[in-house]
Amino acid sequence: MFVASNILPRWLEVLLTEKFYNACIIHEEAKKNEKNVYCLDCCISLCPHCLSPHHSHRLLQIRRYVYHDVIRLDDAAKLIDCTSVQSYTTNSAKVVFLHHRPQTRNFRGSGNFCSTCDRSLQEPYLFCSLSCKIDYLIRTTGGISKYLLECNFMSLPEPGSDDGLMTPDSILEPVGSSRTSSGSGGYGGGSGTVECRTLACTATTEIVRKKRSSLSACRPVCSQVSEISAMNRRKGTPQRAPLY
Repeated sequence: MFVASNILPRWLEVLLTEKFYNACIIHEEAKKNEKNVYCLDCCISLCPHCLSPHHSHRLLQIRRYVYHDVIRLDDAAKLIDCTSVQSYTTNSAKVVFLHHRPQTRNFRGSGNFCSTCDRSLQEPYLFCSLSCKIDYLIRTTGGISKYLLECNFMSLPEPGSDDGLMTPDSILEPVGSSRTSSGSGGYGGGSGTVECRTLACTATTEIVRKKRSSLSACRPVCSQVSEISAMNRRKGTPQRAPLY
């Protein structure tokens, strides 16, 4: 959907067209060689083994959820105005998608939708991803310069605290969803611990209910079998009546 343009600064154009999480060619024999870091100064993607020469540069951690690239909302907000872009809460952090996600159905009913790709959104958001907002601004205003922010410092998380990979088991909910404890929009932190405990308790309750249902369903059958066995034991071996 997004077409690279000379209207964009170089770092943003490359960020939106770069393929992340490919294996690093330079360190192809090393473990954890996925290119999941973007250097804003050199405009290239890096793997963890490539970071040493870039330690003083502005580095952006690219995360992934089910084959889609996301970045932390806090990081994105240092680079560009993220107003009206729907954010999500996962792993106790708010993230935004870099690109729009293909939809399985093209049906459009009533409700709120992305102004670029028609994906269903929560109120009052207008865009499902950063690229959708950028594409919209280029089409309607001719540029995005007034939406870009000056960022002189961007650091990576502490080593070992975040590998950037969000598995399909992670909870990815829109900010403001009833399943999350964070508010809609904004930059406040969510209560990930409370959410996880609630979901764990719910899952445990469902398991207990299923086990009880299975036991209760089995009891009548087991009782019938026991009664039949008892009757067979009481009846004993049939004997013929004596002949006179």
